[in-house]
Amino acid sequence: MNSAESMLSIVTGAFGFTGSYITRMLMAMGERVRTLTNHRRDGAGIEVAALDFRDPQGLARSMAGARVVYNTYWVRFAYGDVDHARAVENTQRLVRAAEEAGVERIVHVSIMNPSLRSDLPYYRGKAEAEQIIQSSKLSYAILRPAVVFGREDILINNIAWLLRRFPVFAIPGAGDYGLQPISVEDLADLAVNNGHGRENVVLDAAGPETYSYTGLVRLIRGVIGAKSRIIHVEPPIVWLASRLLGWMVNDVVLTRDEVTGLMANLLVSKQPPLGKTSLRAWLKENAEAVGTSYASELARHYK
Repeated sequence: MNSAESMLSIVTGAFGFTGSYITRMLMAMGERVRTLTNHRRDGAGIEVAALDFRDPQGLARSMAGARVVYNTYWVRFAYGDVDHARAVENTQRLVRAAEEAGVERIVHVSIMNPSLRSDLPYYRGKAEAEQIIQSSKLSYAILRPAVVFGREDILINNIAWLLRRFPVFAIPGAGDYGLQPISVEDLADLAVNNGHGRENVVLDAAGPETYSYTGLVRLIRGVIGAKSRIIHVEPPIVWLASRLLGWMVNDVVLTRDEVTGLMANLLVSKQPPLGKTSLRAWLKENAEAVGTSYASELARHYK
C-alpha cells in the first residue's frame, strides 16, 4: 500500500509526549498521519496543519478524508489567554469540525476520575470535554490515564531531578494517597487499538502497579541512588516551595489542582489495569537517564 492509498489519521500534537508515540505506532502500521499542531517541526512522513481554533472551517478542511482523530489536546494549567474553560471551548470546536469533515471516530485522552461536580477546574474541564464528545455524532473511545511515564515524561523525571539535586524532598500530608502510572507505550497501544474499533468505550488507562505517593518517591530515590531526605509537610508549604522552584527554573512545577487531586486519591482506578509495563522495571532500565535534566512544561508547550 503506498502513501496515497494509506488510511489517514489525525493526531493533535503529534510532536508532543503522548501524541508522538501514537503517531509512530500508526505510521509503523502503514497509516498516514496528519497532525494538528501549533508547534511546527520536521517529522519524517508526518503531514502538518495548524491547530487554529479560531478557524473551524480550516480545521474541518485539515481533517477531511480521515476516519479517526486521536486527540491529546489539553492544557495542564492556565497560561496566557488559555485556561481550562477555554480548553473546553476549543475541544468543542475541534469535535464540531471533525463532524463537519466526516470523521467517524475520536480517541480522546482524558484524566482519571473527572467529574462535572469537581471543584478543581482541571478535573471539571476534563469531564466537560468528555461530555461534548459523548454527545457528538462521532463514535468514541475515551482513555483516562493517571500518570504517564516514559523517556520524555515530566512528573516522574522531575521527581528524580529533585531527588538528585536537593537534600530534602517534601511530600504534602501523609503521602498515603495512591497513583497507578501507565507507560506511554501502553497508552499509545490502547489508543491505536481503540481507534480501530467502533464501540463507544470509556476506559481507565492504569498501569499494573499501584503506589502510595511516598512509596513512589522512595522507589525513585532508591533506583537512582539519591540521598535526599523525604519529609512530610502541610500542602501550603509544598505549593510555596513549588512556586519558588518555578521561579528558579522558569516553569510551573506543580499546581494546586494537581496536589489537591493527588491527595484526594483521584489517580487510582477502580477498574482492572489495562497497562502491562512495570514502572519499577522501567526505572531500573532507565536509572542512569531519568532525572538528569529538568523537563520544563513551559519550554515544551509555550516557547
